[in-house]
Amino acid sequence: MAEQDRSWTPPEPYDLPRSLGVLGRGPHDPAYRRDADGTVWRATRTPCGPATLRLVPGSRIRATAWGPGAAWVLDRLPELLGATDDPDAFVPRHRLLAEVRRRHRGLRLVRTGLVLESLIPTVLEQKVTAQEAHRAWRMLLRRHGDPAPGPVAGLFVMPEPRGWCRIPSWEWHRAGVDSKRSTAVLRAARVAGRLEEAARMPLPEATARLRLIPGVGPWTAAETLQRSNGAADAVTVGDLHLPGIVGYALTGLRGADDTRMLELLEPYAGQRYRATRLILLSGRIPARRTPGMPRWDIARL
Repeated sequence: MAEQDRSWTPPEPYDLPRSLGVLGRGPHDPAYRRDADGTVWRATRTPCGPATLRLVPGSRIRATAWGPGAAWVLDRLPELLGATDDPDAFVPRHRLLAEVRRRHRGLRLVRTGLVLESLIPTVLEQKVTAQEAHRAWRMLLRRHGDPAPGPVAGLFVMPEPRGWCRIPSWEWHRAGVDSKRSTAVLRAARVAGRLEEAARMPLPEATARLRLIPGVGPWTAAETLQRSNGAADAVTVGDLHLPGIVGYALTGLRGADDTRMLELLEPYAGQRYRATRLILLSGRIPARRTPGMPRWDIARL
């Protein structure tokens, strides 16, 4: 299969692995791989068909793509890598965030332009541990997805919408996905075309479009649009740990809830997702007092 090449010169500084890391679902994601030298591999299903994208970091990002969707992903390469993001719109109001921003000036918010591929793994992450969700994603892609085009074995493209609908109930059960989450995935897959339109909508309209799907609440919508739309203000509400992390980082106090988190993030209106990314990168996270679901996967941030 013929490969296609493209390159893009990012603003300096630029951190490719850190910026794209949010697209990986755990350390063994069949659709995302990072090599030791920082090269990123991404398998995706575009409107034109499957594609594999290889991104080599440097002062000029070198991109190679394979598959029917190769031209589609290469045409949107700058947008994927954060060219439309404006990190200078973020004005730190806390010393901690000013310092973290200084250390991570290469961070950009990426934009895939693909809603369903972010929505489905996010639904799988509802109310379970990260390990359980990542295991389910791996199993479903490897058993029901397609081998990714290109030279690398072991990468898989997620099923097309009709493919998700053909997965039998026992396969969802085998992957550890309960009926509530699998039903939400099926509902989304049946209206995939309408959902994909949200990638070109402003955040309020995009959120409303996603939330028309039963089983897609504010948490799922925000986590999806952070990736598909590069939405800098898509703050995650309803997370088990994030309010406590934000509250502790900005005040030193424990026990913050969603209401308190939103109060603390109010000075960053329009940039609240970026503020939480920086807070998580700070590493200032309160020690856990009781067992529970694992905290955010800091490595992917």
